[in-house]
Amino acid sequence: MQLRTVSYDHPDAVKLNDQVQLEYAQRYQSEGDMTPLDPAMFTPPRGLYLLAYDATGAPVASGGWRSHEANDEGYADGDAELKRMYVVPEARGLGLARRILAVLEEDARAAGRTRMALETGDQQPEAIALYLSSGYTLTDRKFGLYRDYDSSRCMTKPLLP
Repeated sequence: MQLRTVSYDHPDAVKLNDQVQLEYAQRYQSEGDMTPLDPAMFTPPRGLYLLAYDATGAPVASGGWRSHEANDEGYADGDAELKRMYVVPEARGLGLARRILAVLEEDARAAGRTRMALETGDQQPEAIALYLSSGYTLTDRKFGLYRDYDSSRCMTKPLLP
């Protein structure tokens, strides 16, 4: 597997984002994640977007982070928000999400971010298990577009030097 930094609007990123949106829609009986995202939010050093490619050159996993400062969505100064972690079904179980997560955390730390924050949902038990096993903790403080939804699960992890 090869990890590549790409823009959020790269055609392969759009392809995987469309797939994850379909999965969100199925799991939550909704239209998918409506969080407004702009490709510029993932431009280093204020963010990063990664894709994993398999040996055939097909994109099989994605993930990114974007910077936040204290705002009315519940984020704090120094936060890096994890977004669009996704692995296509046929590539699950290979450790790709964990590998992408580690690179995103290191990049956010190097960019001066002090905490990784994420919002996921109760219909994504695999994601919750990944984050818990990677040192994230559930927090009562909610953030993000879905912070008022009962199904929302917010998690954080300090990005220690």
